[in-house]
Amino acid sequence: MKNWFATWFNTPYYHLLYKDRNYSEAEYFIKHLLQHLKPTEEAIFLDVACGKGRHSKFIHQNGFNIHGIDLSIESITEASKNNCESLHFQQHDMRETYIENHFDYALNLFTSFGYFETNNDNQKAINAMVKNLKKGGKLIIDFMNTKKVVLNLVEHEVKVIENISFHIERKVENGYILKDIRFTDNGKKHYYQEKVQALELRDFSQYFQKAGLNIINLWGDYELKDFDVSQSNRLIIVAQK
Repeated sequence: MKNWFATWFNTPYYHLLYKDRNYSEAEYFIKHLLQHLKPTEEAIFLDVACGKGRHSKFIHQNGFNIHGIDLSIESITEASKNNCESLHFQQHDMRETYIENHFDYALNLFTSFGYFETNNDNQKAINAMVKNLKKGGKLIIDFMNTKKVVLNLVEHEVKVIENISFHIERKVENGYILKDIRFTDNGKKHYYQEKVQALELRDFSQYFQKAGLNIINLWGDYELKDFDVSQSNRLIIVAQK
């Protein structure tokens, strides 16, 4: 049986439901991130689980060489329309090394982690990201602030997009945040479930320690303000190889 993300992310309904994701927010975050990182002109970036490449494109627009990888062939097909010598997208499993010791920065943004069934797979993904980095390279992970998400969970919601009513239910179960998505299109009923581990800073700290990473920055939003476990919307971690 396929993992949920391998199926759901490759459907047109996934891209329809999330079509209004905030591009200006992504650009805002990348702008602040680059200002802080101060990469050299020769720096090479890797966007892990890049989706359709919105973050990669903004980094490229700022003059940097970047590769984007994602398991979803539909996302990569769309992202690849922008391929050029310094902007490259490729289908790839984040648990496997992409290009060893090649990148100055590896990015995993917008809660694109915690999808796997085992901590072993999580560790494999972190290990692969580290192997892709040069010595001294930095890994940036942008994850939800799980504690705040759980406290403010919207249990029931209906979104109507292009005459399709998406009925969404959320719950926390066995260490995962689950989102059940049901809808009918052309008389056919559909059901998908998103399943993301309720990971916290201590979990990432353990993965990083085993992978030989040292945490050097912790932020709680896209303005790069300090992380506050009760108030911050995001958990953004910068770790160095």
